[in-house]
Amino acid sequence: MSILSEFIRAPMTIGAVAASGRELTRAAIAPVPVGADVVIVELGPGTGAMTTAIEQRLAGRGRQLAIEVNARLARALSTRHPAVAVVQADAAELGTVLTDRGIAHADVVVSGLPWAAFGPQQQEHLLDTVVTGLSSDGVFTTFAYVHSRWTPAARRFRRALEARFDEVLIGRTVWRNLPPALVYYARRPVRAGRGTVGDQLMTRSARPRLRMSSSRLCPST
Repeated sequence: MSILSEFIRAPMTIGAVAASGRELTRAAIAPVPVGADVVIVELGPGTGAMTTAIEQRLAGRGRQLAIEVNARLARALSTRHPAVAVVQADAAELGTVLTDRGIAHADVVVSGLPWAAFGPQQQEHLLDTVVTGLSSDGVFTTFAYVHSRWTPAARRFRRALEARFDEVLIGRTVWRNLPPALVYYARRPVRAGRGTVGDQLMTRSARPRLRMSSSRLCPST
């Protein structure tokens, strides 16, 4: 089964026509600690390029969950990765998936979701779900294709990230991916009670923008 065939079947739920390349995968999973007892959740794993890399990085430690809305992809992923808890569900059900497994929070959430294809309300609802599901010092990573970085949807997504996380970094462009992409690293979710989204955006606008090359975030392999 290929990601292209599933994209043709369901273009609104499959955000890519090809699996993530090795360099993009390495950049996206950089915050996952090596061999640590942590909880890692992947949203929209697709054919499992990042699932495989995360599993290798954990080396049998911790807990790894993958939430995939596409039933065919979820079944194939479960067969290839029996040690990973593959759940066929919408990413918006992250909280329920964690609760059903007795997990309070995830340490890292890695997303392969097609954010640019989502409307404003869906973007914000999904990000709120991620914020609720992460630990207080957790990290959320997701990627965007360079050609869509400056679209209204992509800019809106960036603002929504900055409103919900204490720090948002952008990695270097992975030109060798098809298509070229970059990774967002969002650290320390902002919990309820720390002001409205508008308040958070105003606070962040007064800070210098932080940018970091993904080469500093990716450990040598």
